[in-house]
Amino acid sequence: MSNLELPPLDAVLADLAEYVAIPSDSRNADPATMRRAADWIAGQLDFAAGRVEQTAGHPVVRGEWLGAPGAPTVLVYGHYDVQPTGQESEWLSPPFRLTVDHGQDGDIARGRGVSDDKGPVFLVVAMLRAAIAQRGGLPLNVKFLIEGEEEIGSPHLPEYVRQHHRELACDLVISADGAQWRPDEPSISVASKGLVAFTVTVDGARDDLHSGRYGGTVANPVHVLATILASLHRSNGSVAVAGFYDGATPPSAQRRAELDAVPFDDDLFAAQLGVPETYGEAGYSTLQRLWERPTMEVNGVTAGGRYTVIPHIARAFVSCRLVGDQDPQLVLEAVDRHIARQPTPGVRVTVEQDGGAVPAYRIDPAHPAIAAATEALSAVYPEQEVLHAVIAGTLPATTLFERVLGAKTLFFSFSTADEKLHAPNEFLRLRRVHEGMRAWDALLIKMADGPHRLQPVTQPETHPETQELAQAKQ
Repeated sequence: MSNLELPPLDAVLADLAEYVAIPSDSRNADPATMRRAADWIAGQLDFAAGRVEQTAGHPVVRGEWLGAPGAPTVLVYGHYDVQPTGQESEWLSPPFRLTVDHGQDGDIARGRGVSDDKGPVFLVVAMLRAAIAQRGGLPLNVKFLIEGEEEIGSPHLPEYVRQHHRELACDLVISADGAQWRPDEPSISVASKGLVAFTVTVDGARDDLHSGRYGGTVANPVHVLATILASLHRSNGSVAVAGFYDGATPPSAQRRAELDAVPFDDDLFAAQLGVPETYGEAGYSTLQRLWERPTMEVNGVTAGGRYTVIPHIARAFVSCRLVGDQDPQLVLEAVDRHIARQPTPGVRVTVEQDGGAVPAYRIDPAHPAIAAATEALSAVYPEQEVLHAVIAGTLPATTLFERVLGAKTLFFSFSTADEKLHAPNEFLRLRRVHEGMRAWDALLIKMADGPHRLQPVTQPETHPETQELAQAKQ
């Protein structure tokens, strides 16, 4: 176990409370609020020439500590933006006030962003500050890229990364985003699902029509939309769109056996979600569907209201989570063809892509970073087996980093999937703060030296502000 003396939990929470108090909802906050959040975390990176750099949207936070010549270089990625709060009346405490509570989940800190992703990022920063103060340096070179648009699909990150690819060059990206599977067992995610989303719009009459005066004389866009949405799936839960599964190789017998060995209680899972039973594509267990199979889900439908009209327009938002070698654009084209074949007399139907399309991501379980991370977690949780899990959500930055920087991404977050991410009453288990710090410290040490050392192929460029910081300390 590391000999690093960790900062007191109360001190960490006091700082984190300041961070959480900045309502950096990237969907709704004004630019000044987003800049305030960026400035705050940049200020914590004073040991790494932390700074805020503008993009075409919300700014990014950059920094680097490059005091280990010849050692590997890692890029720590995370985000300072958060999701909208949802209905504030559903929160047990104000969403942007960090509140410590003691309940069925143990000692927790509650507040928007505390688990996704302000808390997991800040614990890394706090650990590195402590390590430099006590040891005079780090075992390898560390760069930082903390963005402000992850929760809206990172629309401006690709351009920024392409423009700064030389400065961001690294041997590995380590993501502080991407929750662990469950709180009662350590896990490392070796994959995340891709994403393509689209809106189906059905247009009917020019205006909403009185349902008594015009009922039975024109096609109702809601009826047509309902028929289209129902056609997307078969009764056994599989997707009925021809070509949808192209590139989605079913899990091997070995992988099925591995997943079957993971403790998983279907009844408990359903009960925790408040549903009578689990449901999905036939022929696969719930965990196999969650981790290894693509999905198509209707996320929302809008039309008319609780008044007696025939709506003139009906819309549905649909998202597909992808696996393996599924091509997001080919999936969208398959959906378009499928919907074009549906009978839609009396209306006009369009399908439009929403946001960027992201392919699935995977890192080889044999990658040295996975081995180092497994040993680091085992050092913190010596009596528990480290599980190789899959993030059923999508992290767009992973495939971007691989494509532009040529670097794989290791997920190493200390939030967990049940901590109400994106929902009211988001929380972080307090024990994970120091557990996460110890694991990050062990991870960097193991990556810098020993059997799982990263092979340094990157010659890190020194930013002028980093040079000034080093000169000032001499």
